[in-house]
Amino acid sequence: MSFDALWSDLLDVGRAGSGGYRRFAWTPADATLREWFVAAAAGLGLDVAPDRAGNLWAWWGSPDDDGPGLAIGSHLDSVPDGGAYDGPLGVVSALAAVERLRERGLTPSRPVAVVCFADEEGARFGVACAGSRLLTGALDADRARALRDQDGTTMAEAMADAGLEPASVGRDEEALGRVGAFVELHVEQGRGLVHRDAAVGVGSAIWPHGRWRLDLPGRADHAGTTALADRADPMLDLARLVTGAREAALRHGALATVGKVQVEPGAVNAVPSQVTAWLDARAPSESAVRAVLADLADLPAPVEESWTPRTPFDPGLTGQVAALLGAAPVLETGAGHDAGVLAAAGVPASMLFVRNPTGISHSPHEHAERDDCLAGVDALTSVVEHLVDAR
Repeated sequence: MSFDALWSDLLDVGRAGSGGYRRFAWTPADATLREWFVAAAAGLGLDVAPDRAGNLWAWWGSPDDDGPGLAIGSHLDSVPDGGAYDGPLGVVSALAAVERLRERGLTPSRPVAVVCFADEEGARFGVACAGSRLLTGALDADRARALRDQDGTTMAEAMADAGLEPASVGRDEEALGRVGAFVELHVEQGRGLVHRDAAVGVGSAIWPHGRWRLDLPGRADHAGTTALADRADPMLDLARLVTGAREAALRHGALATVGKVQVEPGAVNAVPSQVTAWLDARAPSESAVRAVLADLADLPAPVEESWTPRTPFDPGLTGQVAALLGAAPVLETGAGHDAGVLAAAGVPASMLFVRNPTGISHSPHEHAERDDCLAGVDALTSVVEHLVDAR
């Protein structure tokens, strides 16, 4: 199947009323996506096998006999009301690249895998890159199994409902040993390539970033009878958090976002008893991220739920990719990716970015032009052919 045919097959899966997508891990939409991946890979003659974390690996050649191999791919899940390109573009492009090489009659000197990582966005259980973190051991298996979604369903229960065996989830040495290098293609989540007038770029590093939870206590009261002076309203602390984080980010050259809030009891006519808010902070340096947190010291202490240090991609691999693509610019990103998780685990990794004309991402308005997507497939095909010395 061509890039266009593969892409069109995905367009309606998990589509929400907003026009965006709700493709959450271990849901019926996710199951449909995984079935699509298995079928598309089988159509190319690839052998599909899951690892202990639920990630899917479609191999061209035998990684056990002729590996370690080269892996390409990304993820298919989304954030709430996310766009069509974040993740799926990398999976579709990887399948299209393999298809092109096979149609040319080329034989790789080492195995090639198209990987579909599970639960990259963390939209359901709150931990980003859960599939790759479980694979590498960066996410403790017991912690993962106990994570709960907003309905109280644990990840273990969700996995079991999807046909996985939760007890076997964890670091997978065998699967990791099959991967000698990983190149992930992804739509750019920003306007770096727009400013550089380039359709495709090469990623060099991921900024340090983290997520923190702030529990803001208050006291429930009646909205119509309690004087303002008598209230203990945690929404005021929430307002201070939102504005304070933004001001601190501006001071320190960082990015800070409060994108998730839970209010209890959540009634229009009641002063809240508690607000729980989540802060995402990122910057080119760890010191800048920590400075943002330090500037919020007058609020209840944040609880760190995740932290990822600055993650450079393998300089040798990135250099090869950049040299092969010639004029493609090299740039850093503030977005986390499975490639970063594998890089942190010692797997040589690099990334390709495809131009996003508006820079908007994690939104129904996320977009990439078809010609740029095809340029990404061209670039990825060239990279694969070069790295596996296809003949």
